[in-house]
Amino acid sequence: MAMVSEFLGQLSLNASANKPKYPSLVPALDFDPDRDAARIETAIKTKGVDEQTIIDVLTKRTYSQRREIAFSYERRTKKDMISALKGALSGSLETVILGLMKSTAQYDATEIRGSIKGLGTDEETLIEILCSRSKDELVEIKKVYEDLFKKELEKDVAGDTSGNFAKLLLALVQTKRAEPSAVVDYEKIDDDARALYDAGVKIKGTDVATWISIMSERSVPHLQKVFQKYKSYSPYDMQESIVKEVKGDLQRSFLVLVQCFENKQLFFAKRLNEAMKSKGAKEKIVTRIIVSRCEVDLKKIASEYKNAFGQTLQQAITEHTKGDYQKALLSLCGPEQ
Repeated sequence: MAMVSEFLGQLSLNASANKPKYPSLVPALDFDPDRDAARIETAIKTKGVDEQTIIDVLTKRTYSQRREIAFSYERRTKKDMISALKGALSGSLETVILGLMKSTAQYDATEIRGSIKGLGTDEETLIEILCSRSKDELVEIKKVYEDLFKKELEKDVAGDTSGNFAKLLLALVQTKRAEPSAVVDYEKIDDDARALYDAGVKIKGTDVATWISIMSERSVPHLQKVFQKYKSYSPYDMQESIVKEVKGDLQRSFLVLVQCFENKQLFFAKRLNEAMKSKGAKEKIVTRIIVSRCEVDLKKIASEYKNAFGQTLQQAITEHTKGDYQKALLSLCGPEQ
């Protein structure tokens, strides 16, 4: 029997081998949800609230472990842990901790909903999430979005955006992207590279529909090779071509897409750097990237950060944030590499 389960373990490892993860946050060993729930209860009851304990426990447990703590807390206290945390915490720390009480897909879905709901659209958030998430992540986000908000993500995006920008986002939300293939199709790479050139730099105006279909339907490894090949047709690389050909939100969306195809973790590292360096550090962006990627690829984002900017992500966070918010972010990032 042990052999069978070991074999199945290997199988599942191999199945996910083509989609490696680089989380900075891994399951706590020697995990005891009852003990953690008791510590949270005491921390909340303490006069003035013991934030440090809340940070120590919740930023060092994965989402599935936090759920177990929440169940245990409810059994102990007959109260809802999320409501209790909401009442006990405030400001930036509250935002981080409540974000951690959602799964990655729930968190992304909630951020998308927040960017659409209310007056005006927060296009920046919408673009960052929809253009950087993988097909598998988007499939899960769509499902969770409907569960949480009883609305279809597609309809909400369509109702809130317009023109080619809407067409691009909708094409991404339709998750038609091909899976990576073991076979490299050089002919198709050449066809797509030429089609991208023929639809843009080569002509007056831009045939945006062609760009959208290629960039929303081809696999990522295929597109990486297409962009290399593209340079043999066009005097400009893909990113330069996008800047020349289209403007506004459409330009921003295509740029995020292409940057993520080329090196997604470097894209997030650059976003973090810009957000922290900007006047009145854009906390919202920093929080979103660290909370949404800590169980996905934050470890690799941190290593790209160090390569690109010559300081560690942890040093940057220490420099640009403060207090309990800083402690929580540093804890989610894990030790310096």
